[in-house]
Amino acid sequence: MSKTQYNADSITVLEGLEAVRKRPGMYIGGVGQKALNHLIYEIMDNSVDEHLAGYCDSVWITLEADGSCTVRDNGRGIPVEMHKKGVSAERIVMTTLHAGGKFDNDAYKTSGGLHGVGSSVVNALSTHMTVRVSRNGAIYEDCYERGVPKTELQNGLLPVIGKTKQSGTEINFAPDPEIFEKTGFKAEWLKSRLHETAYLNAGLTLHFENRRAGEEETVCYHEPEGIVAYVRELNRGKTALHEPIYFSGKFESVEMECCIQFADTFEEEVLGFCNNIYTAEGGTHLAGFKTRFTQLINSYARDLGILKEKDANFTGADTRNGMTAVVAIKHPDPIFEGQTKTKLASADASRAVAAVSGDELTRYFDRNLETLKAIIGCAEKSAKIRKAEEKAKTNMLVKSRFSFDSNGKLANCESRDASRCEIFIVEGDSAGGSAKTARNRMFQAILPIRGKILNVEKASIDKVLANAEIKTMINAFGCGFSEGYGNDFDIEKLRYDKIILMTDADVDGSHIDTLLLTFLYRFMPELIYDGHVYLAMPPLYKAVPKKGEGVYIYDDKALERYRKKHGEGSFTLQRYKGLGEMDAEQLWETTLNPENRVLKQVEIEDARLASEMTALLMGSEVAPRRDFIHDHADEAEIDA
Repeated sequence: MSKTQYNADSITVLEGLEAVRKRPGMYIGGVGQKALNHLIYEIMDNSVDEHLAGYCDSVWITLEADGSCTVRDNGRGIPVEMHKKGVSAERIVMTTLHAGGKFDNDAYKTSGGLHGVGSSVVNALSTHMTVRVSRNGAIYEDCYERGVPKTELQNGLLPVIGKTKQSGTEINFAPDPEIFEKTGFKAEWLKSRLHETAYLNAGLTLHFENRRAGEEETVCYHEPEGIVAYVRELNRGKTALHEPIYFSGKFESVEMECCIQFADTFEEEVLGFCNNIYTAEGGTHLAGFKTRFTQLINSYARDLGILKEKDANFTGADTRNGMTAVVAIKHPDPIFEGQTKTKLASADASRAVAAVSGDELTRYFDRNLETLKAIIGCAEKSAKIRKAEEKAKTNMLVKSRFSFDSNGKLANCESRDASRCEIFIVEGDSAGGSAKTARNRMFQAILPIRGKILNVEKASIDKVLANAEIKTMINAFGCGFSEGYGNDFDIEKLRYDKIILMTDADVDGSHIDTLLLTFLYRFMPELIYDGHVYLAMPPLYKAVPKKGEGVYIYDDKALERYRKKHGEGSFTLQRYKGLGEMDAEQLWETTLNPENRVLKQVEIEDARLASEMTALLMGSEVAPRRDFIHDHADEAEIDA
């Protein structure tokens, strides 16, 4: 038994921003690419909040050549006057957690910021940060290194480095390589976020410049039509049935704006935002909107005689068949579920959105009967198809919860504790056989699939549900699916904590991964959002030196490093062309054993961009896909 004492001296207190550097994941969700880009969003959101308060109309975001980022706005500038704590208010904001004007209801009526942790956390996680504030006719400067102030204050106030007639804040920072896995910001993600922000803030102009070598570009994002332009963009390539329906209003303390447009598709795309934060999992604001919209359509359908007395009401999914909508609210004190704010929980948001939507849409539909009939026509079409396909869908989903596999392929695990279990989707019977032998039967299930599954982006739902491989996966996972004309998905019924795609490390394997991910993203997106989907990373090579044990090598860059270190001719190299070439022991050692294996977790940074790219690369339209491949051919990594 350990004799380590546990007493008062065992309690560690992390002062100032030490806690942020010690546990960055608690504040920005991790240390990967998503968290890295989030640093920019935290600084940028402060500028957007100045715009929402009515004091800023332009923001400049620059990816500097040295790898740092600069965010500048023409707002009021961070207050630099003496704070009651005895130093400049700017120093308090940059070095104290949960300090800022957003906690003062008089300073900001609404504010965003994904985690609400602000500039102080970005400061703590940067090798250096320089803050320049233009305010009261002067330019003030403050400098930090890893959150520690390096500028000497003058009687508690910042030094003045110049004069100006402008106002605003400029912050330059460089992410700390001691904290982050990589320090190169993802420009495409940033541009998507900037464009989205421009759509949500019609009076704001966002200037983006990339000064990094080989990536130089300048883009200006300004959308005077706001979310109307956003909906038009989302519906690009579709045949719209009417002009966008825009309305806005306020109920109690919640402001709302919404734009709706129906197209001749069977897709529903309803995006929700609260204080400029995209709520990927929806929440009360979208629930209020959807419920009220369904009530209105059913009411009008009966008034017009389209729904007879004996007819059942349209379902919510029926009424939204073909709908693209953006619902954006401004809330003075929103409540979110979870730290990453992907789902809104404020009860008053539901009431406000329902009230405004009901009043404004009633006014619109009373004046635009033809548009109303076109929308009800979409619901009629959806209801007819839903009823025709209900039998096929029900036959598959009503099977016993314990009937894991319909064709005998699944080698299930012994445990029924979903939190411990994992399922490997394996390409081919040969690799599947090796995996079944190699696995730990207690918690690892193996499901071999034959070749390339159906591309669900091009197929109708009846063809998807008739596909043997897809039916097997749906039955095996046990949680149903959420697509088409209803929502049978229940993540609480998921039988496996990890769903691991294990394919060959070649072009065909990558294609199979893409088809599987398209299926999961379109039919079970919650599995990806909740972090249940992974890609296995089997090795490409095994280097066996003349003396010593062999080493598994997972990519060509690692092989190049190994060659430089050991010298050519000092080892023999085995190339694995597929999983089937490994024996059970090798497969366990490299790919199945939780102690040794490497897994890539599948994440979605930008839901709108992910949906667009899935439609572009996997959809029926050939020309846009060909143009994309041509434009990005030089970025491809080709396996020699």
